[in-house]
Amino acid sequence: MSEPTGSGVPLKPLVEALLFVSGSPVTVEQLVKTLEGVSGHQVREAVAQLSVEYEASERGIKILEVAQGYQMVTRRELAPWIKRFLQQAPMRLSRQCLETLAIIAYRQPVTRLEIEQVRGVSADGAIQTLLEKGMIRITGRKEALGRPFLYGTTPVFLERFGLVSLQDLPKLEEFVKKEEPVKTDETVSVTQTN
Repeated sequence: MSEPTGSGVPLKPLVEALLFVSGSPVTVEQLVKTLEGVSGHQVREAVAQLSVEYEASERGIKILEVAQGYQMVTRRELAPWIKRFLQQAPMRLSRQCLETLAIIAYRQPVTRLEIEQVRGVSADGAIQTLLEKGMIRITGRKEALGRPFLYGTTPVFLERFGLVSLQDLPKLEEFVKKEEPVKTDETVSVTQTN
């Protein structure tokens, strides 16, 4: 058993339960605030112990560090059965949405006009779709004529792409190659990479 908290309840099962009930990544700060009287170091230690136990016992779930927090996720190799069980379609993004999302991810905070200057076409539809899917958000307004909205990515973006933070984005140099013509109706599936 892990060390007890101020309430006398062992820390490890408390952390496990909170991660289990959360539908999104939970930060160390959220856990410390909820558990009161427990340090960030103690929380990280409890998460580390749980992770080791899950790995050692070959369970169907694991704890993943993602979006600057921790989240219980299913093992990647079990995905075919889980998809069949849930019968959920993955989030689908058009090529235009993916291009817009990439520009926002690498240049944030960025305005619609700045996105359009890079893409060379209107970004209104793509921005609206990404806002609706929770992949981007309005982060403020630019101190410029008309005070246009600034856009940035959300924790949902990090979660969907399996990133801990924006620093984990691949370097742009990795993508520099000869461009190929793209069909305008092409869509790409974005699934969680756990």
